[in-house]
Amino acid sequence: MDDVITKAAATGRADSTGRTGIADRVAADVLKMVASGDIEPGDRLPSERRLAEKLGVSRVSVRAALQRLKAQGFLAAVQGGGTRVVKAAADADPALAELVRLDRSNLLDLMELRAQMEIWAARKAALSATPDDLIEISAALNAMNSDAAPTPEDKARADVDFHMAIARASHSVVYRHLLSVVRETLTEMLKYHRTVLFGSPADDRTIMTQHGDILSAIESGDPTKAEDAMRRHMTWTRDHYDRCGRD
Repeated sequence: MDDVITKAAATGRADSTGRTGIADRVAADVLKMVASGDIEPGDRLPSERRLAEKLGVSRVSVRAALQRLKAQGFLAAVQGGGTRVVKAAADADPALAELVRLDRSNLLDLMELRAQMEIWAARKAALSATPDDLIEISAALNAMNSDAAPTPEDKARADVDFHMAIARASHSVVYRHLLSVVRETLTEMLKYHRTVLFGSPADDRTIMTQHGDILSAIESGDPTKAEDAMRRHMTWTRDHYDRCGRD
């Protein structure tokens, strides 16, 4: 974290433009840390004192910058002290989380939008994944098996972790941030999938096979194969929505 702040310090030092200008630059530096992926949604920021020391500005300027980012919805206060980057849909956009909870039919719209992004991310991951990224995706897949995730809730959380690992492997800061912000809504969606749409042992085996195909395609480095594997999985999921609507 110190290295991250030091890199940002090059653009955050105080000068004669006044405190407001300094606070603007500090706010911009914090956002750059988030945009670069060095600080992810949900992470706690360093203390005001550490930020001030590393950026070469006063704590007053840091405090003003953080207050501005809180007002804009980028940051939230942590109970007991401190500040974190917003991570939950309920924090960033309470309407989205509430729409999903109140009317399950809204999940279909969200699923269709998500499908297009996931297909794109799988392609990007095949082109960009490092060996460490592949290890992380594989570990998430292993956590989805019945022994490691015995309940639907456990499987949903592991499923989210799998797709979050692909997001990180895409090395797209924009996509990582977007998926992180809606992570809790995505978890809500996957709980519905695991308890209502496909809760049978046969469905569970199909999901494991499809996720294994996605991982293998990403490992191969073939973007078309990865895209096709994710599309098959998303189409299968979409078909379950159709069946559920007819029942």
